[in-house]
Amino acid sequence: MKAIGYTANLPIEDDRSLVDLELPIPQPGERDLLVRVHAVSVNPRDVKSRRALAASNDEPRVIGYDASGIVEKVGAGVTLFKPGDAVYYAGDITRPGSNAEFQCVDERIVGRKPVSLDHATAASLPLTALTAYELLFDRLAVPRDATPPRSIFILGGAGGVPSMAIQLARHAGLTVVASASRPESEQWVRNLGAQHVVDHTKPLDVQIKALGIGTMDYIISTHTSTRAWEELSRVITPQGRFGLIDDPEPLDLRLYKMKSVSIHWEAMFTRPMQNTPDMIRQHEILNDVADLIDSGAIRATATQNLGGITAANLRRAHALIESGHTVGKIVLSGF
Repeated sequence: MKAIGYTANLPIEDDRSLVDLELPIPQPGERDLLVRVHAVSVNPRDVKSRRALAASNDEPRVIGYDASGIVEKVGAGVTLFKPGDAVYYAGDITRPGSNAEFQCVDERIVGRKPVSLDHATAASLPLTALTAYELLFDRLAVPRDATPPRSIFILGGAGGVPSMAIQLARHAGLTVVASASRPESEQWVRNLGAQHVVDHTKPLDVQIKALGIGTMDYIISTHTSTRAWEELSRVITPQGRFGLIDDPEPLDLRLYKMKSVSIHWEAMFTRPMQNTPDMIRQHEILNDVADLIDSGAIRATATQNLGGITAANLRRAHALIESGHTVGKIVLSGF
């Protein structure tokens, strides 16, 4: 089968950083689906893995954490899907990724593809939707119907996870404040449903207080600087909840002590990596997200389709992600 991977951790400007490969088709395990991949999307996680996860000429590494495709074959213990089913998923960071014609993935972390979307658009959803959903409802315990009204601040609102979190938070009834620093990203987050937008290059606490809507019951931060951490400690509600997904420098938790704020980490790969007893929760979440998409309650955030799934196009996608100025998701489709 065709695949794209790497044999050494190289800068994306190097043509060898991602190369076209020919590999054997994998065989599904007991709970696995063998999926014929139709489309993928690219996330910051892909870039981090390409830079850090070991590979060699003898053992090239295939990455990729978002896919949409068709079930080709199933393992003996599979009960949730059958060959021919259209599916989407974010996979497992410990297994070969989606940048290949065929991929094996545990059925418990796979959902039905939204029927209203093509494969390319569907592929933009899984990783960011799962992360945002788990962060809001599993980690921060946001009520699905937030009454009385509650508020949330989402730092860096135009990013992939924040773009889904804004929509899910609005659907749950929260008052959403998001941050953006450029006109195009401000318009993006407003279109997704943020009622208020502040500039994260300026003092956050001053701007949030000036909105006149009170303190924030919940905060989500995907890129946490020590400056933002300190400023947000002054505007979070006593007994509020703060969710993080990034790898920040050491933070002073004492700033939040006298408000009894709880701090929650979200790592979307925890369930599949640790084989947790509730791993099937990701199957349930993806099906719920598909229902929300098909009903029109939320929308996918694909903004760029770079064409076929090739090494050259994936290098372009990684370079765009590394630029730090993308809005929405980058997708590729077809081999």
